[in-house]
Amino acid sequence: MPLPKTTIEQDLPVRAQQGDENALAALIARMMPAIRSGAAACTAPGLDFEDAVQEGLIGLFHAVRGFDAASGETFTAYAAASIRHAQQDARKAALRKKHAPLNYSVPLPDAEESTDTRPGPEEIAISGEQYADTMRRMQTELSVLERRVIMAGLEGKTPAQTAQELGLPAKNVANALACARRKLRGGP
Repeated sequence: MPLPKTTIEQDLPVRAQQGDENALAALIARMMPAIRSGAAACTAPGLDFEDAVQEGLIGLFHAVRGFDAASGETFTAYAAASIRHAQQDARKAALRKKHAPLNYSVPLPDAEESTDTRPGPEEIAISGEQYADTMRRMQTELSVLERRVIMAGLEGKTPAQTAQELGLPAKNVANALACARRKLRGGP
């Protein structure tokens, strides 16, 4: 069921200004056709469709922040103008002559990138930090059973094999595994 026009024009913008994420999501959904339409019209070398959509969303956020319900103007008209201006400004910026070499150049393949798929030192360092963080979290956040079940899974054992090895019902192992995964993902 669509929202009444008074809700869109008055209530939703005010609630979104106050930090109501549901109101903001409703406004985004309501204005997305205008954003996409404007993006299709504003594409240019250096500004693809997705970038123009992002510029339109930024324009919508500015409209939410700057809208004054007491002004008598409808939010839809105000937001449409903000979206259009943001997208047109992005198009003008993309078409400036100073960007022409970037917009019309053809990238040359990097021989090193195309043949070497090994991770660089930064990726190795980041992976090492992530591994150390995960291991620390396993020690502090997981129970002994949850750690044993996770480690068995990392060794390639199925939950049924782990249950048999630990002498526990398969349901207990499955529950411990689910709980451990939830904890490691940061869930409740």
